[in-house]
Amino acid sequence: MVESWEPALRIAIFAAVFVVLSLGETWAPVRAAAVGRFRRRTSNVLLLILNAALLRVIMPLSVVGVARLAENAEFGLFSALRLPAWISIPATVVLLDLAVYGQHVAMHKIPWLWRLHLVHHADLDFDVTTGLRFHTLEILLSAVYKGAVAVALGSPAVGVLIFEVLLNAGAMFSHSNMRLPRRIESLLRSVIVTPDMHRVHHSVIVRETNSNYGFNISWWDRWFGTYRDQPAEGHLGMTIGLSRPRDERRVSRLLGMLLLPFVDSHDERFR
Repeated sequence: MVESWEPALRIAIFAAVFVVLSLGETWAPVRAAAVGRFRRRTSNVLLLILNAALLRVIMPLSVVGVARLAENAEFGLFSALRLPAWISIPATVVLLDLAVYGQHVAMHKIPWLWRLHLVHHADLDFDVTTGLRFHTLEILLSAVYKGAVAVALGSPAVGVLIFEVLLNAGAMFSHSNMRLPRRIESLLRSVIVTPDMHRVHHSVIVRETNSNYGFNISWWDRWFGTYRDQPAEGHLGMTIGLSRPRDERRVSRLLGMLLLPFVDSHDERFR
């Protein structure tokens, strides 16, 4: 069964992608580090480890496991339509990616969800570890949401596993500080979210933060009118993060990140 080897496969792919992207952004960075790298990168990775451990305890059955239960029960849209695997698996990947795009938009538009999501945006720099930095409550809500979508679709477990692997790898890639040749970046951007495309989303300028929501597939931003080609100040001149808080000690330490949604000193877009 997929679930038996899912953790080992996901960890192996995660480690390989993380190492490759870390080396890439070290050898060919787009931007120089704006703040101390060691503290913030370490804290971002520690938050990932904490989230993974708590998710395993609170939700022992992963999104893939939930999809397997629905698949065995022949529940959901794809089962009702009797779609063959060669259609249902790629459809699962594409439709779950669209669902996560919608989730991301909601995280920016609904005030209490933004309070959780701002932990991701409060990072004062932008590199592969930014793609790992999400508040624990956001991770839990996201797992429940993806599981519900997978069940409603009747997604095959293999398709959900492929999506989850691509989502994790894509989040790291789109947040990496690795310079890509211009022609390759332009070609990739027509299909998938590139670091230069997603970096705009981490601008301190609100209209730029509220754009380029995609994680993997770049079509959604173009189709739904949320695409922005370049930051106004350019990739080297733009400021990463939020207007506040900008205290490195608060936003670059694990405890500070966990407490950030519950303190009063943060971005004022909903005030």
